[in-house]
Amino acid sequence: MNQPAPEHTALSAAEAQARRADRYGFDSGGSGRVRRRWIPVAIGVFVLVAGLGVAYLGFQKYGPRDIEAEQLGYTVVDDSTLSVHLKVTRADPTRPAVCFVRAMDRDGAEVGRREILLTASESGTVELTTVVRSSTRPSAGNVYGCSDRVPEYLRAG
Repeated sequence: MNQPAPEHTALSAAEAQARRADRYGFDSGGSGRVRRRWIPVAIGVFVLVAGLGVAYLGFQKYGPRDIEAEQLGYTVVDDSTLSVHLKVTRADPTRPAVCFVRAMDRDGAEVGRREILLTASESGTVELTTVVRSSTRPSAGNVYGCSDRVPEYLRAG
């Protein structure tokens, strides 16, 4: 029971390389794998740059501010007057700043607004109380925001 020996054909190195190229999808020079190595590196670099961009934008939007205002309370004085107590902290107290305080009615609509000039001072944090006149009975008040861009009409005076 001798079975005939299977035919073995010796493949040349070039033929073997060509078969591997067909099977695994890289060129006959074998450099396809090297060319594909840059893809994970490029993805890694892209993710790193995107992460840094998101971190920068987040810091710009939610990071510490040069001027921060905190409302400490308010009192409805009468049908057209609201008193608002606030605390303002500035990174550079030698520069003037302006804060906008507003009165709101029961529906949350703005019924009065006041701009407050904060002149240069030695203290980085100041507390103050201001009166806001309103067109109808106010039911709440808040600090709308503060800025170091003081309008000219507030500076002159």
